Amino acid sequence: MAVVGTILAAFYLVVVAAAMVVFGTGIWPIAILGSILLVGVQYKVGKWAALRSVGAQDMPEQQYSFIHRRVEELSQEMGIEKPELKVARMGVPNAFAVGRKGAGVVVVSEELIQLLDQDELEGVLAHELAHIANRDVVTMVIGQGIASIVAIVAQYLVLFTGDNDLADFFLAIVVGNIVQFFVMLFVLAISRYREYVADADAKGAIGSGDPLARALEKIQHGNQRARESKVDEQVSALCIFGESTGLLTKLVSTHPPVEERIQRLRS
Repeated sequence: MAVVGTILAAFYLVVVAAAMVVFGTGIWPIAILGSILLVGVQYKVGKWAALRSVGAQDMPEQQYSFIHRRVEELSQEMGIEKPELKVARMGVPNAFAVGRKGAGVVVVSEELIQLLDQDELEGVLAHELAHIANRDVVTMVIGQGIASIVAIVAQYLVLFTGDNDLADFFLAIVVGNIVQFFVMLFVLAISRYREYVADADAKGAIGSGDPLARALEKIQHGNQRARESKVDEQVSALCIFGESTGLLTKLVSTHPPVEERIQRLRS
């Protein structure tokens, strides 16, 4: 985690330094302010878009008393405020968390609630609360922001160091996309690692890894039709389950292979 974070910070510092060389040292305040603004906008828009894409609605406490009670107990144990709870019909059994400490939201699909036993559902809830407690959503937004900034700067460097013609315009787009993809490989590596950490924290919170492991097995079977679910694709980076088969798919996946997660939870 430290190595990958350092590499991402190095990417950011290199492109800022390159921009200062090309555009002058007066660019650095604009670069810093623009970076903060971009990350802030991505955080706000991303949170709103994720909730809207699944049609998340407030979870009635009377109807889902067990979920509200366990989330409150687990939140106290993890040292965070109880997040806002929402329910959605996603078409597949899944759950995800957005936001940060003090302003978190956990969304649980109706399909997941119907599928899992109470102890398995508790394991999933603990996993999502761990993401909020560990500031994983904020970490991912910062990583994605760095990837976007690096791509934007790379595009402008190509334009301003070339002839600024149509060929340079298309070259800038290609270079920007390639650079952004390369940086995102490191961001996705962070995402996969944070899933293992959230699993371990959930295991510690509920006292056993088996309920979450059983939940993942059921979710895996329930997600056999996830490829036909547009909703699942839109929030796949946030959901508790992600499909990753094949080397290339694993490299660009937000989640590690579910079999490895289950093995770690039961070890």
